[in-house]
Amino acid sequence: MKLSQLTAQPKLIEITINDDDTLKEFGEPITFHTWDRQPMEVFMRLANVEGTNTAELIGIVKTLILDDKGKEIVTDKNMLPTNVLMKAIAKVTEQLGK
Repeated sequence: MKLSQLTAQPKLIEITINDDDTLKEFGEPITFHTWDRQPMEVFMRLANVEGTNTAELIGIVKTLILDDKGKEIVTDKNMLPTNVLMKAIAKVTEQLGK
């Protein structure tokens, strides 16, 4: 197979947070979207983040937490509860590893 055969335009995919704590707190799963493929610059930025620089990590990952139209959910004015943000970050990074 040629590498060029694996290229495609990114598509929005739905991600669900449905662990027991989330279901207990909110009464239902939480869904959001991300792109199924990421630009190389995103991978490089993530690879170069220092382990203790959580602000930079969140800054990168928040660009990957999207609504169903592909618009960023986390902005300067709109924040997620910390526990939900951390679960969303975990889900996005899990998806990046696939």
